[in-house]
Amino acid sequence: MMSAQYFLHFAVMGILLPYFNLYCYHLGFSGFQIGLLSSIKSTAMVLFPLLWGGLADRFQMRRALYIGCNFLSAGIWIFFIFTTDFRAMLLITIFHAVFYSPIIAFLEAFTMDLLKKEKNSYGSIRAWGSISFILAVSLTGKFIDMRTIEIIVMLTFFGSFSAALVSTQIPRVVLVSPKMDFSSNARQILKKRTLVFLTSGFLMLVSHGTYYGFYSIHLEKLGFPSSFIGLTWAMASTAEIFVMLRSKSILKTFSIEKILFFSFLTAVFRWMILFWAQSGVIILISQITHAATYGTFHIAGIIFMDSQVPEGAKTLGQAVNNAVTYGFGLTVGLLLNGYFFEILGASGMFLISAGFALAGTITWIIFQMMGKSGILADHPT
Repeated sequence: MMSAQYFLHFAVMGILLPYFNLYCYHLGFSGFQIGLLSSIKSTAMVLFPLLWGGLADRFQMRRALYIGCNFLSAGIWIFFIFTTDFRAMLLITIFHAVFYSPIIAFLEAFTMDLLKKEKNSYGSIRAWGSISFILAVSLTGKFIDMRTIEIIVMLTFFGSFSAALVSTQIPRVVLVSPKMDFSSNARQILKKRTLVFLTSGFLMLVSHGTYYGFYSIHLEKLGFPSSFIGLTWAMASTAEIFVMLRSKSILKTFSIEKILFFSFLTAVFRWMILFWAQSGVIILISQITHAATYGTFHIAGIIFMDSQVPEGAKTLGQAVNNAVTYGFGLTVGLLLNGYFFEILGASGMFLISAGFALAGTITWIIFQMMGKSGILADHPT
């Protein structure tokens, strides 16, 4: 059942991530307007997962909120079908993001709880999301070439509504210690180790702003068709699936700290390649590095965060992880790209992205050095 949840959630993302900004570009929106719409979705990932996650843990109502957010986000999306006005789309984006943004944090928390001692098997379940992403991004690219870019609005609604229906089948999870003090548990998120990880993760996602905001537009401006754009996104997810299916052996062989370091460093090289590459072959091959910049980074980050947070604040812990990285980090990245896209173009922004990834790598290296010396040791409070 968890595999089906991931499958449908990431099928919707396979339509939205590569093509929604491209859809807005075809509507005539400026780079700043596109960046603003994208940043609103990311800003919502900072605020609302924390709100909904806190409520879910405090009142033990995670399942009800998860189902409600799925249905409300699907219902609000309908309004995109009836307008192409920027101000109206801005308003719809805000309301949609309120309920859509916490869904993935809830899903990650459910999965960690259900896996119990088998958390290293997380990747094999999460891989279904990557499989659906590949199918969605590839098929949508072909549909766009055959018809028009406007088809993504209707496809997103059908995918979202299907995910909402399946969300009603989410298993009930009973906490081992339901009466644990929520405030004390929540404060554990502020441990030094966790804060350093969140800082590096924030910089990592800032570096992804160009990729998630303007990669598809960049390829179209280089002269590539939508089918090729979809193929490159599919290549990235294929590499990601390989890592996720092998995650159990990877996590047994390497420490979480080493996996995260490798992920940060790979991002530096990935964005440097996209800074200068104009060859379709090189761009396609470079997408293999998504296995590290997203695949291993995401798996290691989810498990690292779960290990740092006590039982009574698991939903909030994953919400904080998503909020700081995919929320705040990506928001900053998208806003920077929205502002500078018209000036520097996507190529120039990929060079800046490499700089942010390098900053995240250096932060993590310093953390390792200080950790060995005992400077970052957490003391009981």
